[in-house]
Amino acid sequence: MTILIDRPRFVAHGRRWSHLISDNSIDELHGFADALGIPRRGFEGDHYDLPEEYFDQALAAGARLVSSGELIRRLLASGLRMRKRKGDRGIARSTGVQIPGWPAVDVETILSRREVAADTVFAVVTFVRDRHGDFAIVYSVKRNQWGSPGGWREPGEEPRHAAVREIAEETGLIVASAALMPRGFHRFHRDDRQPNVLQIYETQLGDVRPPLKATFDDVSRTRWATFADFETLCAGEFWWPVAEWLYDPSGPLIRHAGS
Repeated sequence: MTILIDRPRFVAHGRRWSHLISDNSIDELHGFADALGIPRRGFEGDHYDLPEEYFDQALAAGARLVSSGELIRRLLASGLRMRKRKGDRGIARSTGVQIPGWPAVDVETILSRREVAADTVFAVVTFVRDRHGDFAIVYSVKRNQWGSPGGWREPGEEPRHAAVREIAEETGLIVASAALMPRGFHRFHRDDRQPNVLQIYETQLGDVRPPLKATFDDVSRTRWATFADFETLCAGEFWWPVAEWLYDPSGPLIRHAGS
């Protein structure tokens, strides 16, 4: 095990910060951070931003002090570096995710208020919420699971138009494309150079729990769910960290990810 840390020199929010990484695995990094009581909200997809008050504790627990340059070099060499744009926030890395018709792949989950390039997007999903904040969810026959409405783009279709179409097909709700707010994306690590991004949107309705009715035969059930209901049905899915970070009433509530 090698946990590496640099000195707390980065200044933000009136504090100084270190960076903490593992050159072996993300699970190892989480385990080290959990043992020190470091909040998971400090995770940035491939490292922890560590407040300076944790610096001495990390060293005492076995973290090895290196320069910032060495830390970056070791992270790159490990293959664990998560590629992000400025302002994006990496929150999760999942292994062996199974999508119907694909081999199992690894997935990076990133919060962002900016859309990715349309030609990289193979599918879209939208958190649809009513005026009180409840979620419209659908049961996919193909995936055998509950989730938010979404699906594959059609040839030549813009991601926003795909999202509007999927919402209408799977819930019967009509949403304007301008009402969709980017919230992040999942990057699927494929080897075939095909589009590999699942774009995530959110939209909020002015009504309270309007009727839902699927017109697409891949959806067998629809319902409205509170966050607690949503968590019970979906907490084990690879995409759940997005819902947890954005909407969990007891969590960090990163409502403006990427700002």
